[in-house]
Amino acid sequence: MIRTRGRILGPSALALAVAAGLSGPALAQAEPTAAAPQNSQVVVTAPAEDRAVVNRILVRGNQRIDQTTVISYLPIQPGDTVDAATIDVAVRTLSRTGLFANVQLGLQPNGDLIVEIAENPIINQVTFEGNKALTQKKLTDEVTIKPRGIYTRARVQEDVGKIVELYRLSGRISATVTPKLVQLDQNRVDVVFEIDEGPETGVAAITFLGNTAFSDSDLREVMVTKQSSWWRLFSSNDNYDPNRLDYDREQLRKFYTNRGYYDFRILSSVAELKPDNSAFGMTMTVDEGDRYNFGEVKVVTENDRLNADFLQRLLPIRSGDLYESDRIETAVDTLTFAAGSAGYAFVEINPTYRANPETDTIDVTFNIKEGQRVYIDRINVVGNTRTLDSVIRRELMVGEGDAFNRALVERSRNNLRALGFFKDVKIEETRGSAPDRSIVNVTVEEQPTGELSVGAGFSSVDSFVLNLGITERNFRGRGQNVVARAEWGSLRQQIDFRFTEPKFLGRDMRAGFDLFHTRYDLSEYSSYDYRSTGGGVRLSYPLNGYSSFSVRYFLKSDEVIIPSGYCNGVGSSALCDQAGSFLNSSAGYTLMVNRTNDPVRPTRGWTASLRQDFAGIGGDVNYLKTEADASWYYGFSPRWVVSLQGSTGYVTGWNGDPIRINDRFFKGGNTFRGFETAGMGARDLTTTDALGGNFYAIGTVELTVPNYLPEEYGIKTSLFADFGTLGMLDDRYLVDSATGLPNANIVDDLALRAAAGVSIHWRSPMGPIRFDLSKVLSKEDYDKTETFRFSTSTQF
Repeated sequence: MIRTRGRILGPSALALAVAAGLSGPALAQAEPTAAAPQNSQVVVTAPAEDRAVVNRILVRGNQRIDQTTVISYLPIQPGDTVDAATIDVAVRTLSRTGLFANVQLGLQPNGDLIVEIAENPIINQVTFEGNKALTQKKLTDEVTIKPRGIYTRARVQEDVGKIVELYRLSGRISATVTPKLVQLDQNRVDVVFEIDEGPETGVAAITFLGNTAFSDSDLREVMVTKQSSWWRLFSSNDNYDPNRLDYDREQLRKFYTNRGYYDFRILSSVAELKPDNSAFGMTMTVDEGDRYNFGEVKVVTENDRLNADFLQRLLPIRSGDLYESDRIETAVDTLTFAAGSAGYAFVEINPTYRANPETDTIDVTFNIKEGQRVYIDRINVVGNTRTLDSVIRRELMVGEGDAFNRALVERSRNNLRALGFFKDVKIEETRGSAPDRSIVNVTVEEQPTGELSVGAGFSSVDSFVLNLGITERNFRGRGQNVVARAEWGSLRQQIDFRFTEPKFLGRDMRAGFDLFHTRYDLSEYSSYDYRSTGGGVRLSYPLNGYSSFSVRYFLKSDEVIIPSGYCNGVGSSALCDQAGSFLNSSAGYTLMVNRTNDPVRPTRGWTASLRQDFAGIGGDVNYLKTEADASWYYGFSPRWVVSLQGSTGYVTGWNGDPIRINDRFFKGGNTFRGFETAGMGARDLTTTDALGGNFYAIGTVELTVPNYLPEEYGIKTSLFADFGTLGMLDDRYLVDSATGLPNANIVDDLALRAAAGVSIHWRSPMGPIRFDLSKVLSKEDYDKTETFRFSTSTQF
């Protein structure tokens, strides 16, 4: 009651509520086994004229929370005049803090405001019982309640929903979660989530009704959801997920509209659960409609600042072409890009459609609302905590004060992505200080750029290969690249260190230096051991957006070691005079052009390169080595890609010097399938030592074909044919030094070699693996061939 001066002014009802446990929603939130108090509200009712003054505020029942903290939450202070409504607001305010399970307020006749509270318990630990499909860590990361946190019923209910959703996304629709509370001393509780995971709910069948243009199997290939099969061990796409089904419907719509079916619709999609709750059967009813072509295609602009006729000629759409919805998006991007390149940053392009069912054509009009020419007011760079601002800004093709150019902005974004420093890069424009001003916000999300790699591999050539490497692509946040690595295998052992400055002297040039020591044990193929120690410097710069030029200088000590006793009458004369250590001082350049659509797995375009190295700038070795290669790619579809590749090389000595064996070309193995490493070319018939060649020319025709395996397996299959030749030793190695006659033991025929077969590339969890199954079509009797090769891409 509210009393003042000893006289009762009016009745006041204190509604005291103590809640116990948790109520149980449909998905397994049952009543807890132990009671827990809940937040309550106290409503004080009194006539509007009943008011009193608060002299003091006394807090009772608090254990962990200090009295001053409780009072700080109250909207009432000593000296305030309060009524029933004010006290009701105070109760609600305290309850909403989430700190208290029960709140009671009462005003005494002497003006003391008594605040009776019961604190919410502290969570001692959070445990899960019954979980097998999901790990304890994954569940712990999902829930919001944590040990030493404050327990509230609302948060537990929220966490139950999160756990159930997590199970649903993993394909267990019938999973249920029951929260339990265990009361402990000192107002502490253990929270236990009892989980009944239920069976994994797969997809037994996906059936389509109404489709005539495409078969059920064609449409199932489009969907992310797959039918359950025994071989989908590592995929969750064969579990039923309603959210994924919405995405599948959109994928089907895009599939049809990209093939001319403008008015395609999905009439219904029904998923029925089997009686044993083990799998769903999905049925989709579709209306394909007619197949349309593009009719009249035009561009309409508000004024002449952007010429409509010129923009229309840029469109990748022509009247009579098959209607494809993706081409509309491409056309919008093209027009936006063109307008941005002209400096109009804020254009709106709205395509409108008019279907003509009588002629099965779609008329498309691109309506352009062009804004005024825009200049860049300011460029903001955010999100970089490690990478210096200057490293990011130097990759931008636009600067503050420049006219806005969307083409250059997009190239700037690609430049930043290509660095590999950032997980995500966004460049957005907002209006600046004036209508003709724009602010460019560059938002980056950094990712780790350092890498410690320890690996082991196995191949049919190197047997076991061990490697250890440390790489930092963004050294000190300056964009510098540092690599230190070591590799050991039966064929090659190598230690090297590399440093690269991507913007040498603040210009668009890459400069760096290398230090290395390499040993090749070639005794199995040719009776010598080769060691090389040295270093070099290099400089490269782009000529334009798709070509680059680089120069280099290397100084190294090359040593060829011949086994003891080899040259005592039994060894090859072409190999015996190679023994010893020589200093190689060489300079060279590389010209490279890349016009492919993807740097990793191209499906269209071509690449070409030319390399030359001139040795004899001092040192003991004099030669000119030239190599060139080119590749062409054409994809009929993402799964059918044909490629043509050709390469050639020639090395010739000068100042009377022959070409030493370590400077010659050796082909075979991974460079010419069907032949062993150094399995083709000139050879000593007596010792069977491979001697390499001064010239080679190799061509490859390869066709990537579908293997109908799930894409997540990462397996690519291709058919190939390799053909070419290798040879042309210096004359002195073909002549018997004793008689002056041709050496019958040395064969060096520039004969055609050819092989065909199948290659399988697998992106395995252990790293890239390649299998080659080859059939040799043309060879010489002295060549060494192989039918099968297994290799890993562990070499640097």
